[in-house]
Amino acid sequence: MNILKTFQSYPWLYPMFLLCTYGFFFNMRPAEPFYTPYMIGPYKNFTTEQVMNQLSPIWTYSLLALTLPVFLLTDMFRYKPTLIVQGLCLVIGYSLLCFAQGIPAMQYVQFTFAMVTAAEVAYYSYMYSMVTVDMYQKVTSYCRGITLAGYTTGAMLGQLLVSVGHISYFYLNVITLGFAVMASIISVTLPMPSKTLFLYKDYSKDLVQQGTMNWVHVTVHVLGKLFHQLWLDFKECYSSKMLMYWSLWWALVTCGYYQVFNYTQMLWNNVEPSHGSVFNGGIEALAALLGSLASFMLDSVRLDWGVWGELALSLFSGISSAALFVMYVTKRIWVCYTGYVIFKASYMLLITIAMMQIAVNLTTDRYALVFGTNNFVALVLQTILTAILVDSRGLDLDIHTQFLIYGSYFSVISGLFLIRGIYTVCNPMKNKNLSDPQEMTRH
Repeated sequence: MNILKTFQSYPWLYPMFLLCTYGFFFNMRPAEPFYTPYMIGPYKNFTTEQVMNQLSPIWTYSLLALTLPVFLLTDMFRYKPTLIVQGLCLVIGYSLLCFAQGIPAMQYVQFTFAMVTAAEVAYYSYMYSMVTVDMYQKVTSYCRGITLAGYTTGAMLGQLLVSVGHISYFYLNVITLGFAVMASIISVTLPMPSKTLFLYKDYSKDLVQQGTMNWVHVTVHVLGKLFHQLWLDFKECYSSKMLMYWSLWWALVTCGYYQVFNYTQMLWNNVEPSHGSVFNGGIEALAALLGSLASFMLDSVRLDWGVWGELALSLFSGISSAALFVMYVTKRIWVCYTGYVIFKASYMLLITIAMMQIAVNLTTDRYALVFGTNNFVALVLQTILTAILVDSRGLDLDIHTQFLIYGSYFSVISGLFLIRGIYTVCNPMKNKNLSDPQEMTRH
């Protein structure tokens, strides 16, 4: 009874409760850290080269193709339908992983997982559409925290089931499928938002006033106004040089992280084939937890990130590069694990710093546009890297050589950050502008 009264007193609480529950079960994927050993083991019987060259690139290419249309359609249909599709795609993906065989089926799995990733924009968009602006920080904390809890719990559960329960990788995928089904059911129960945040806000009124009922006319009218507004917002946002710099850093770092995340399990398996997958779940959980705690601690660091942030990016990019080089040269799986934990924690710090600096240059209603654009640029760069380095139609490099290149990639990023950071610190006029709140929020 008290719960019902609480929900009635705070109307936003019920949809946030359902959304957090959805986020928890959606991210409960105990099989994910063991994807590579499952695919190259007796259940699917693929070679490492097939997984690396014929399957993994499909995710990158599909995500690049899906990101923009999913972003546009998500706002048009008010978020909930995209969350339902996201849950269904996760169910389809793990159903195929459990019961389908062959390269074409597994390539379709990669496509469905790309759709799952592209639809992540709906999670936070739905959240913001259900509350007022003054609640953004509170609900963001809740929803980000619950997704981390779900991912960490899923990874640890997978580790315990494998190490203690001696569960096979097949049943690990079946259990993950069960969590996906639960998340999919919860997505259907979410209340439908009554508004959109960014696009399509006043277009329906225009159409009614014009008396336009033809579907072709409606589509042309909406898309025309949509892309015009997007272009105006894009030009206004990126007219800020500081926003351009921080967005470039975001895209470069995210591109490198995606590559490492996608192929690190293959490196582990190559370093120690017989035991390289035993602790995958525990390592993923530890990396996510430490990275999140480190990012959270940034809030207590009293530092002018506008001045010193780029030097901090140089430092953490250098640490990431060193971790990748260690993973390249080592022949010991525990050293490889440690390098990955350090790399992932450094990445989360890099992105947190970039997000803080981008946020101070934006008004709230442009977050999705800028973050979406930055991720899209990162995906374009990642697609180029994948096509050149990984794809069988490109250089088709072995996994160790790839990590040598990824380490060199982060070394270059660290050098660029260092040069830019020294310029920022040593330029008195630049320091004044960066430290001026009015200058920081002008755009």
